[in-house]
Amino acid sequence: MQKKLQRSNDSKIFGVCGGLGEYFDIDPTIIRIVFLVALVTFGTGLLLYLILALVMPKP
Repeated sequence: MQKKLQRSNDSKIFGVCGGLGEYFDIDPTIIRIVFLVALVTFGTGLLLYLILALVMPKP
């Protein structure tokens, strides 16, 4: 079966981290931490998250 990058139904806000976690087979909490670190250090985490929320389709 082919993997599809899509938002998760089991979501906190938009389901982006859950969808990425399912696609890459890792815990969504790790992805949330990466986005938080990117937000604090580079300031790009929120922008990237919002872009992914708009681009990734719902299941």
